Amino acid sequence: MTDQKKITTTESGAPAASDAHSQSVGPDGAIVLHDHRLVEKLAQFNREKVPERIVHAKGGGAFGTFTTTGDVSQYTRAALFQPGVSTEMLARFSTVAGEQGSPDTWRDPRGFALKFYTSEGNYDLVGNNTPVFFIRDGIKFPDFIHSQKRLPGSHLRDHNMQWDFWTLSPESAHQVTWLMGDRGLPASWRMMDGFGSHTYQWINAAGERFWVKYHFKTNQGNEILTQADADRIAGEDADFHIRDLSEAIDREEFPTWTLSVQVMPYADAATYRFNPFDLTKVWPHADYPLIEVGTMELNRNPENYFAQIEQATFAPSNFVPGIATSPDKMLLARIFSYADAHRYRVGTNHAQLPVNLPKTEVNSYSKDGAARYHFSSATTPVYAPNSVGGAVASPEAAGDTGGWENDGELTRSAVTLHAEDDDFGQAGALYRDVLDDEQRDRMVANIVGHVSKVTVPELLPRIFEYWTNVDADLGARVAAGVQPSAPGSNEDPATVGVLQ
Repeated sequence: MTDQKKITTTESGAPAASDAHSQSVGPDGAIVLHDHRLVEKLAQFNREKVPERIVHAKGGGAFGTFTTTGDVSQYTRAALFQPGVSTEMLARFSTVAGEQGSPDTWRDPRGFALKFYTSEGNYDLVGNNTPVFFIRDGIKFPDFIHSQKRLPGSHLRDHNMQWDFWTLSPESAHQVTWLMGDRGLPASWRMMDGFGSHTYQWINAAGERFWVKYHFKTNQGNEILTQADADRIAGEDADFHIRDLSEAIDREEFPTWTLSVQVMPYADAATYRFNPFDLTKVWPHADYPLIEVGTMELNRNPENYFAQIEQATFAPSNFVPGIATSPDKMLLARIFSYADAHRYRVGTNHAQLPVNLPKTEVNSYSKDGAARYHFSSATTPVYAPNSVGGAVASPEAAGDTGGWENDGELTRSAVTLHAEDDDFGQAGALYRDVLDDEQRDRMVANIVGHVSKVTVPELLPRIFEYWTNVDADLGARVAAGVQPSAPGSNEDPATVGVLQ
């Protein structure tokens, strides 16, 4: 490891002001589009490979329905979340870091992407099987994914890169604790929970605003694999999770999830003990209990994987009236990045493909572009405003775009810390208060096995400090397990476990 003496530059060679903080209106305000460094990093990152997804490349999915059984109309006017409404939908599950041919059972977060074909347009909810993430600012996302991918020379995945990034990014501790625990290896997609992860904004019919988090609880029960079983299955059946979902639906054992939400009154965000828009944090259920919304059921396999899964595009920018964004900096960056990646990977007119096409009428002034095959009549105007009967914007929709107070100087800084904000506290609480003894033992073994593959000795003190900051006992156990081991050794947990 050598000291970093070079200055990061833009692609044009100018010094880059930051690779950790996007430019926003005050620490907690909106990210500005003219932050060319953020846009440049994300746009360049989106175009790195052809044609598979840069992240979440390996996955599968199915169609189904979401039925709203509860009454959350006091919080949102979104049509799909009104009592009794049933909405067609598509779900795609995936791993994050692996390529299309990688095994389904590598230790990794799992993508949990949902497309609802609502009566008001498509609503996409793009989350994971964890309620948190590794970073809290989108400008770091390309760097994070690069550290989890492959070395440019040998084309090998590298534990040194991973731990170098994680230990220099302490906000990752909560997610890495999840990753190294049992839920880093779900037994199947059917047997894992899903989360919207970000904080979103709900708006009711009266225009009142609320902050919300989504929780999809599997009704099949949370079952997990040990590291030893996951390694064995990776060699026997790389498509284990794709096969499991497809065959379960063929057997008419349709998997279901119950959606509940946490709702925070709009004004609470300013003084809540954690920054409620920090993607590395959760809201304790004691503060904001779960409110049941409805049930998601997957009951129809795709007829053609490429057309209906590989070409499916999910974007956090696809909102519907009654649902909007929040000051979450990762979410704000993803709103640009995902749709831009789809325009590159699938095509300018990806939204016209059948799997992505809304069930509602589309009236747009966009025109031309590669692979356009839906078009208006020759007499329909292609500009706005016009005086020949073209579609007009709806001023009433302005109330559904959400918003929050923004008043501050443009800055590159971390978000405002609230009373109990720190990078390691919730990770430590997860280890001490949520896991039982057997789950803690498996987590220690998972970490020791992973860290034992680090070949740069200078990294080890930072890694031990990282886990000690999460929990002193955990740090001591990791250090004791790794130090006698030669680099490249691996300790496997023992038996299959079931989460309650």
